[in-house]
Amino acid sequence: MGRADHVLAIDQGTTSTRAILFDVDARAVAVAQRPLRQHYPARGWVEHDPEEIWQAVLAVTREVLGSTDARRVAAIGITNQRETIIVWDRATGEPIHRAIVWQDRRTADDCARLKGEGAEGQVRASTGLLLDPYFSATKIAWILDHVSGARDRAERGELACGTIDCFLLWRLTGGAIHATDATNASRTSLFDVRRQCWDGELCRLFRVPELLLPDVHDNSRLFGTTASGLLDAELPIAGMAGDQQAALFGQACFEPGMIKSTYGTGCFMLVNTGTEPVMSQHRLLTTPAYRLDGNTTYALEGSIFVAGAAIQWLRDGLGVIADAAETDSMATRVPDSHGVYMVPAFVGLGAPHWDPDARATIFGLTLDATGAHLARAALEAVAYQTLDLVEAVARDCELPTGALRIDGGMAANAWLGQFLADILEVPVERPQNLETTALGAAFLAGLATGVWGDLPALERTWKRGDRFEPTMPAERRARLIGGWCNAVERTLSAPSD
Repeated sequence: MGRADHVLAIDQGTTSTRAILFDVDARAVAVAQRPLRQHYPARGWVEHDPEEIWQAVLAVTREVLGSTDARRVAAIGITNQRETIIVWDRATGEPIHRAIVWQDRRTADDCARLKGEGAEGQVRASTGLLLDPYFSATKIAWILDHVSGARDRAERGELACGTIDCFLLWRLTGGAIHATDATNASRTSLFDVRRQCWDGELCRLFRVPELLLPDVHDNSRLFGTTASGLLDAELPIAGMAGDQQAALFGQACFEPGMIKSTYGTGCFMLVNTGTEPVMSQHRLLTTPAYRLDGNTTYALEGSIFVAGAAIQWLRDGLGVIADAAETDSMATRVPDSHGVYMVPAFVGLGAPHWDPDARATIFGLTLDATGAHLARAALEAVAYQTLDLVEAVARDCELPTGALRIDGGMAANAWLGQFLADILEVPVERPQNLETTALGAAFLAGLATGVWGDLPALERTWKRGDRFEPTMPAERRARLIGGWCNAVERTLSAPSD
């Protein structure tokens, strides 16, 4: 048997749960995946079943481990959908409510009330975040207020809470470890990103007892070991990061100014800003990119709530497509979107607008518009929203950005890659390995266990696939962007009911 030179990454996302085994050359050698059901109990509410998540994690992890000698696996890394929150019983490990998902908008009124009371400045100064139901704190308070007896039990220390990574760590270690990492902690609105600790004043503001909260650690370290009998071997869990920070790490964006954009259910752009946090003046988020050996590297982040989810809606809601992969050929089937613009504010608009009450709109429909035009408009909306983020980043900092590195499921769409380059007027690069979120978790776990020695060793594994250069005439680009800006303005001014 060779040395332990493989790392297993658990990638628990919004619509699926995956386990991927990577070798020392950062190649995926085994993959298993399970879909995740979405629950919509009321308008604007989105929930997941924590037990379904846990059973899927066990299933995909065991399946991947079954393809290799477990003794070759050096560690497990975890990456996860961020802001999604679970509260559970410390004695039994049983959740007291379904997970409230990052997309959920049920606490919009609570955020509006706090904003009206002047609390957003305090939140931004400490956390780098805005007041929005996207983040976890108001979700935690909602569960405590709506599950009978939960607030009293939380005050007595009988309950625990955490993002998905934290819940999975608890379950994987048999309830021995209640901890999270700096990137996931930073998405709760309760974590001071400069002092790197929970903020007691914010806990009081959001009415979240500190007794509920996990310990916070570096992204690359020994968090714990899997419980005896759970898997084929007792394996160290040595890396954790929220999915977008994991993707930045997996894209080897280790230098200030390097920028990546991940296209999955939503779209999330992060630019490495170095060792000092940059406070955005254009409604981007200031967030830890990663924390290694107690040293924090920061990023500016722009969050788009709906990217691939719009394609899913075309498939499942309208039946315009049978498979998401069809959108590539559909987009090339027509010369343009026929003047159709989709503003996919299905769960509000994220950066830089941050309007939780906005709702999705489609403009420019005529009787000769087709499903292909709708599919193209949905893809184009991803590029236009990315442009909004790039422009906000450029106004916030002078960092050289160079090429945009893209990843996520939608990055496989070559038409989208080219349209992004054209609209952004910058080169767009996609790596040979698009599984950068899982790879980032593997990198973090592998760093802690000696599979890779340092960041330069990780950089050497990154290999560029396709590079898309801008080719669109300036006049056409300006006309398209003007139409998008008009559509967004009309969406923001439209009544939500």
